[in-house]
Amino acid sequence: MTNETYMTSKAWPFEQARAILKRLDIEKRRGIDRGDRPVVFETGYGPSGLPHIGTFGEVVRTTMVRNAFVALTEGKIATKLICVSDDMDGMRKVPPTVPNPDALQDYLQQPLTDVPDPFGTHGSYGAHMNARLRAFLDGFGFEYEFKSATDLYRSGAYDQFLLRALEKFDDIMAVMLPTLGEERRATYSPFLPISPTTGRVLYVPMKSVDAKAGTITFDDEDGTEVTLPVTGGNVKLQWKPDFGMRWAALGVDFEMFGKDHQDNAPIYSRICKILGGEAPVQYVYELFLDEQGEKISKSKGNGISVEDWLKYAPAESLSLFQFQKPRAAKKLYFDVIPKTVDEYFQHLDAWKRQDEKARANSPIWHIHNGNPPSFVPPVTFALLLNLVSAANASDKDILWGFIQRYEPTANPSDNPALDELAGYAVAYYQDFVKPNKAYRAPTDQERAALTDLAGRLKAVPEAEASDGEALQTMIFQVGKDHAFENLRDWFKAIYEVCLGQSQGPRFGSFVAIYGPEETAQLIDNALAGKLS
Repeated sequence: MTNETYMTSKAWPFEQARAILKRLDIEKRRGIDRGDRPVVFETGYGPSGLPHIGTFGEVVRTTMVRNAFVALTEGKIATKLICVSDDMDGMRKVPPTVPNPDALQDYLQQPLTDVPDPFGTHGSYGAHMNARLRAFLDGFGFEYEFKSATDLYRSGAYDQFLLRALEKFDDIMAVMLPTLGEERRATYSPFLPISPTTGRVLYVPMKSVDAKAGTITFDDEDGTEVTLPVTGGNVKLQWKPDFGMRWAALGVDFEMFGKDHQDNAPIYSRICKILGGEAPVQYVYELFLDEQGEKISKSKGNGISVEDWLKYAPAESLSLFQFQKPRAAKKLYFDVIPKTVDEYFQHLDAWKRQDEKARANSPIWHIHNGNPPSFVPPVTFALLLNLVSAANASDKDILWGFIQRYEPTANPSDNPALDELAGYAVAYYQDFVKPNKAYRAPTDQERAALTDLAGRLKAVPEAEASDGEALQTMIFQVGKDHAFENLRDWFKAIYEVCLGQSQGPRFGSFVAIYGPEETAQLIDNALAGKLS
C-alpha cells in the first residue's frame, strides 16, 4: 500500500499514528533533538491480580497503533512497546483466591515485590504475577519490553526524576492539592516513603523536604522521625504523580487508557511537563459494560475473561471486538461472541475484493498487520451452532458429517481452522444455547405451513438438495402460500418451533447442509412435541 493510503485512512489506529507523527514534527520545530530514541508506546499493568480482558485490550489496541505508525513511516522510525508493571504498589488486601491467604496478612501495604509468593514459584507475589502477565502476553505473540516499577525505582532509573520532583515539590503540590478533599490536603505528599522498620508503603505527610540533600523527613509508623533519600527505591510516588513521572522518565510518546482516567489525564500531563518531559499522545477508550449495562468489574465478576472468550471463539474475533468503536461503551457478554466471530470472517472474506483504500480502513489490516490469512470457512459460526442444535451434537465429529455434505473435499486435517471452529460451536452450544432452549407449540397456521414445508422437503430432488438458494426460495414460497403477512414471522416460527430459539441463520443454507430429509424429520418431531 502507498503512504498516501495510510495518511488518509479513517481507521482510528491510523488517526492516532498520524497524531504521533504530528507530535514528532512539533518537537522538531521546537528544536528538541530525539537522537536515536525510538517512539515509545506504553501500557501499564496492576499486578495485584491476574491479567484480564482489559489488559489484553490495552496491549492489542496499542499494538494496532504501533503497527499503523510503522506502516505510515515505512519503518524508518524505530519504535518499541513497553509494558510497565506497578509492582511497587503496596498490597492493599489479600486476594481470597491465593493459597493460605492468612499467611499474607502480615505483609499488607508492603510492595508487591516484597510480599512472599503464596504459590511458591517465584521470589515474590509481584514476581509471580509479572510472570503470569508475560506468559499471557507471550501467548498472543505480542512484541513488547517488560519493565518492573520496583526495578525502575530501585535500580536508579527513576532517580533523576525523583530528585527533580523534590526540586519541584511545591509545583507538584500546586497541581495536586486543588484536586483533593480538605482532609486529605492536610496530609498529602506526592512521595510515599517505604518504612525502614516495617517495609510498608506509608501515606504520611512530609515534615520537611530537602532538594539539595535529596531527602525527605517524616514520622515512621512508631513515631520516630526518619530522613530518607528519595533515590534508590526508598520512596515511590503517589499514583497520579507516578503516572506523569513515568511518561517523562521513559520518554513515552503514546499511551491509551480507560475513561476512568480521563479526568486525571491533565494532571498526568502537567506533572510530566513539570518534570521536564513532553506529555504523550493520549487515547481514551470507553469501558466495557455487562449485559445489564453496568461497568464490568473484576471484583463483581460480571464480565468475560480472555480465557472465557477463547474457549468459544478464535483470538482474532476478540481482537475485532477490541478494534470496533473503542470510544463507544459496548456490552461485553457471552451473546456477542457468535456475532463477532461471523463479523470477523465477513471482514476477512471482503478483504479479497477490496482496494487499497478499503483495506487500510478494514479491521482485518489491524488484526493481522496487513497480512491476513486467506482461509474463510464455507459455513458461518451461527450456522454451525444451529447444526449442533438440530443434531444435538456432543462433539465436532458429528458436525463434520454435515459440513462434508456441503463441502465434500473439506476435512479436519486440511482445514484445522474450520475444525477448531466446529469445536468452538459445540462448546458454545453446550454451555449457552442448550440450557436456554425453549421450544413452543405452533399455531394452527404455523402447523399447516410446517407440515407443508416438511412434505416439500421430502420431495426435493437429490440434485437440488444442496442448493441453498433454491431451498430458501421454496421456504419463502411456503410462507407466502400460507398467508404470512410478514415473512419474518414465518421464519421466526420455524426457529422457535423447530430449534427452540427466536432467530437463526439463513434457513435455506441450514437445510442445504443439514439435509432436506433430515430437516423434514426435524419438523415432524417438533410438530409431534418430541423436541421439548
